Amino acid sequence: MASSSQSFLPHSPSLTSLSHSSPSSSSSSFTIKSLIIPTPIQSSPTTTHCPIRRRLLGRRRSLSLRSVQDEVSAYVDPPPPTPPPEDERSPSFELLPYLKLKLLSAASGVNRGLAANEEDLRKAEDAAKELEGVAGKVDLSKDLDKLQGRWKLIYSSAFSSRTLGGSRPGPPTGRLLPITLGQVLQRIDILSKDFDNIVDLELGAPWPFPPIEVTATLAHKFELIGTSSIKITFEKTTVKATGNLSQLPPLELPRLPDGLRPPSNPGSGEFEVTYLDDDTRITRGDRGELRVFVIS
Repeated sequence: MASSSQSFLPHSPSLTSLSHSSPSSSSSSFTIKSLIIPTPIQSSPTTTHCPIRRRLLGRRRSLSLRSVQDEVSAYVDPPPPTPPPEDERSPSFELLPYLKLKLLSAASGVNRGLAANEEDLRKAEDAAKELEGVAGKVDLSKDLDKLQGRWKLIYSSAFSSRTLGGSRPGPPTGRLLPITLGQVLQRIDILSKDFDNIVDLELGAPWPFPPIEVTATLAHKFELIGTSSIKITFEKTTVKATGNLSQLPPLELPRLPDGLRPPSNPGSGEFEVTYLDDDTRITRGDRGELRVFVIS
């Protein structure tokens, strides 16, 4: 028994008392207790009672706590994104939102151009040129999908002539023909090549009859010319009464034969897209009209 105990606890002082004790049960009981009780409280060089190890353990715990705090801070308050290098920053990219807002401000408050004076026309023209110059040329062969959707006309320099056609012949807006222009939309479908101009009009009527509200849809087909120009070809006009007369069926006016068309209205036209992003578009017509659209 002594040899087996020595192999288990080679440095225990209780083994000496066990080898010189009598074989009585009481001594054996006492010796066994002395083996069991003192052993757990034996000190060794690896316990925390060593001052050096206690400092090392304390330092390790503080480092672990600090690393956990750093991880929590990084998760709760992530660092700001790293700005791009100076040579990758584009001054034009930072200018575009400002110039775009400048153009929209110049184009607003003039009833889409119907109430624009010479000063208003100049401000809108200058703002459009600034935006076009910074943004660069439009390439519709790559960005054709940006044309898709319904666009609302917010400004046309053509309306300043007080006609609905601008530089082209069109009905005048005045007392002789009381026509009130409502919203003007362009509906473009890049798959079917449909290009529809949708115009809300209010036609004056003799007293005591109320004015007549209609929506005219001028249907076209379009095709690309080069990288930034579009050619549209007129197909038909559909007039639908709204308001009190909305129950009336629409009236469709087919395209006139080319031989009956006046020279000033050939049934087709071209314009250039000079600025295009996800929600704003600038076009310039083949007779100099400046138009500004926003996505509807």
